[in-house]
Amino acid sequence: MTAVLQTHELPISKRSPRTWPQILNAALFLIVFISGCVMVNGFQFVFLLPLRLFPFPWSRTLYDEGIRYTKEAFATLMILMNQWFAPTRLSVTFETQGQGRFTEEEVERIVKRDAAGKVVSLRLPAKSVIIANHQVYCDWWYVWCLTYFAGTHKDVFIVLKRSLKWVPILGWGMQFYNFIFLARSWASDRLHLSSQLSKLGKQAQQQDKPLTFILYPEGTLVSRDTRPISKRYADKLGTPDLLNVLLPRSTGLHYSLRSLTPRIPSLRMLDITIIYPGVPPMGYGQSYYTLRSIFLDRTPPPVIHMHLRMFDVARDVPIGDISTTNPDAIPNSGAVEVDFPEHEKVEFDLWLRKLWTEKDEFITKFHSTPSFPSGTKAPVDIPLELRHIWEILDAFCCFGPAVVGYLWAKLTKASLF
Repeated sequence: MTAVLQTHELPISKRSPRTWPQILNAALFLIVFISGCVMVNGFQFVFLLPLRLFPFPWSRTLYDEGIRYTKEAFATLMILMNQWFAPTRLSVTFETQGQGRFTEEEVERIVKRDAAGKVVSLRLPAKSVIIANHQVYCDWWYVWCLTYFAGTHKDVFIVLKRSLKWVPILGWGMQFYNFIFLARSWASDRLHLSSQLSKLGKQAQQQDKPLTFILYPEGTLVSRDTRPISKRYADKLGTPDLLNVLLPRSTGLHYSLRSLTPRIPSLRMLDITIIYPGVPPMGYGQSYYTLRSIFLDRTPPPVIHMHLRMFDVARDVPIGDISTTNPDAIPNSGAVEVDFPEHEKVEFDLWLRKLWTEKDEFITKFHSTPSFPSGTKAPVDIPLELRHIWEILDAFCCFGPAVVGYLWAKLTKASLF
């Protein structure tokens, strides 16, 4: 007897035509999400940008805290969009053997539940670099949602394509967030990346604030177009190609870790293996899940599996000798960047490739067995829902820009009479 496939298990191209409830869901999502983005970006322009005009330390402090608040607001808005328009949950497991393992005591300490047993927070490292495999464009969305439960969602930084910098509202907001925009040319990008991360790391350490830097070493999605490129890269290196992920490019991550670790000695690296249900072995996630199909068509993954490994960067990751690096030095356009030996690059590249090979093997085992692979702590289920109803106001920055606009319109109208 042939099992009936659920909608999320069918490729998008083979799904039924959109229904009226889906069209209504799409319209409501766009209205609510765009309204939230406008409120967040409006808050940045109306309340925060003027603070940059004052040459006082207090104004800079207020500006920085305001930006953190708007970043928190956007992360809250993302959780709310899942809760209202694309319900799902995270199923988080922890590695308990081998490299990057968690002890039983660590897992018990990390997971915090309320009296009803619902997970309300995860005590993950406050200062970390998060790396993950890259299957669909919403990967960053769900990883940022994870940081909401870790309490670091207002201190997230992401690397993005420079072309996104001037996208209306979203691109402007990401500039306020100090996200790092790269041109995809390493010759021009490496100094900018190193300089930005050095500044962020130094600031986080001096002010004792969290920092979460999200990076995808594969650089792009697994797809029909990128799979042959990964195969050619594997042939060039003389190594087998991987089945479920692309071979990672180590240079950007290596420079990032070397820029941050001297400024943050306690830096951790959180490695996440993300698996979406319905995507077959060696399949392409983008054929099953897109931002449009998830949020507009209301066909989200019923669960997002996240398997976590954690590394002490200074102790466990072969980033090379950083003993001579001055943590107070920040690379800039007028400084000569100090490179590092080729053998250190090779060692790190081999280490990362091994990590990605283990990730690929984990995904293969996950698909081939009804239970989670050995060495895996039982899943912790986390519904993507706000913890408090009043956080809905935070998602829209308490409608502050709308109130200012309304008052301005009233004052302007009154002055005309």
